[in-house]
Amino acid sequence: NNLLNPEKAGVYLAELRAQQEKQREYYDTGMGKRKLVSIEEARTNRFKIDWVNTHIDTPSKLGLQVFHDILLEEIVPYIDWSPFFWVWELKGTYPRIFENRDYGAQARELYKDAQRLLKEIVTYKRFRASGVISLWPASSVDDDVEIYTDGSRKEVLGTFHFLRQQREKEENDYYCLSDFVAPKESGRNDYIGGFVVTAGKGVEDLANSFKAENDDYSSIMVKALGDRFAEALAEMMHKRARVIWGYGKDERLSYEDLIKEKYRGIRPAPGYPACPDHTEKSLLWKLLKPDRHIRVTLTENFAMNPPPSVSGWYFAHPKARYFHLGQIDRDQVEDYARRKKMPVESVEKWLQPNLGYE
Repeated sequence: NNLLNPEKAGVYLAELRAQQEKQREYYDTGMGKRKLVSIEEARTNRFKIDWVNTHIDTPSKLGLQVFHDILLEEIVPYIDWSPFFWVWELKGTYPRIFENRDYGAQARELYKDAQRLLKEIVTYKRFRASGVISLWPASSVDDDVEIYTDGSRKEVLGTFHFLRQQREKEENDYYCLSDFVAPKESGRNDYIGGFVVTAGKGVEDLANSFKAENDDYSSIMVKALGDRFAEALAEMMHKRARVIWGYGKDERLSYEDLIKEKYRGIRPAPGYPACPDHTEKSLLWKLLKPDRHIRVTLTENFAMNPPPSVSGWYFAHPKARYFHLGQIDRDQVEDYARRKKMPVESVEKWLQPNLGYE
């Protein structure tokens, strides 16, 4: 909007250039750089869990589970409304955003319009929500996680490859997602889960119908609601997975507590801070077959189609946490390329924002 406004464009560009020059100076002077430790040192100082005394829950059911035409009214209570307002560049958290002195009235009006459209979507089933999840026997092997065909753990079904933090820090906990799964040498039987959920192609269809009527406002509103439905469904399915896994059976959390993630376990996604490599989706798709079961496909750049879709893993350990990988060094990139059987150049392409070297 600033760029398109002749009265604001000049000032905006000047501020942007000044900000970028400041960032360049910060980086060139070394202030923006932090030392990277070797991958060997990072692994030596990994996040450690006492696997001897850790209780590991056994899922009541392993393998693929497909859920079609999930009732939209069941998903609605799981919606986190705060990101909905961020789409409209209204920063704040729901419902406190309504009290904002500058744009509280605008937020209330947006919410009112969203509720009106939401009622129509649910009543006439404009979206088709579905999902596929699976829990597998698993073991970590250094920074990888092997999954097995069955409880005998004799045949490897596939291997997920993860990355470890390397930016030097005072505490000696260099995290990798594999740290949250029992190591193979421990002899403990652990598990990992995977999921893909979607609000369906109906989101795009409805948005396009509004756009054809030159109603861009409603078109954007539909897409924003579609994203909220997909994220809410991910929350809902995670709750089901925790119950199947066993440790969530006695969970007594309100919808607000669920949105604030006051439960045990995490569900990180490929392409996000803890695992920025989108190519790890390829194994998820091979195992879960969402393209066949719920019609969610991957583009050549590993974007999900239809867009209002969410995918990722389930980790159950009580100490499992989200973290930011940050910058990594060449030694880990070369090791990661070897583990994934990919050219180093390809790995560097996918991990470009995380490379701590030139």
